[in-house]
Amino acid sequence: MRTKGTKSIADNRKAYHEYFVIEDYEAGLELVGTEVKSIRLGNVNLKDSWCSIENNQIFIKGMHISPYEKGNIFNVNPLRVRRLLMHHREIIRLLSSVKQDGLTLIPLALYFKDSKVKVKLGLCKGKKLYDKRDSAAKRDANREIQRSLKSHI
Repeated sequence: MRTKGTKSIADNRKAYHEYFVIEDYEAGLELVGTEVKSIRLGNVNLKDSWCSIENNQIFIKGMHISPYEKGNIFNVNPLRVRRLLMHHREIIRLLSSVKQDGLTLIPLALYFKDSKVKVKLGLCKGKKLYDKRDSAAKRDANREIQRSLKSHI
């Protein structure tokens, strides 16, 4: 039986703090053996991961999928390089953006979409320290506004 809809597995909240997200893309993830079972249990970390394009293929590096505890000999290296599945045209477009504009590809989220594991990729530009402070100040101001509106109701 195939389940329908989307279910979030992991988010890369650090990416939103470190980068401006210009565009986002969806890509499939090529997994081996027990990795899917481990992902279903939520044993995945996107914190320090990034993507690179080599030979017109896109790879995700630094993503940690913990070994499945009942997988014994079938478990693979938790930090291995995994290939992402995208259309060739999209990969070429991303490659040109990364090369010309100095942008970075960062995995923003990992989720199930109709029983398939998908990655939300962000085409990102790095924030400077003053940008991070500005974002934090705006977030704090919005939080204060929401608090004052709640207390007056």
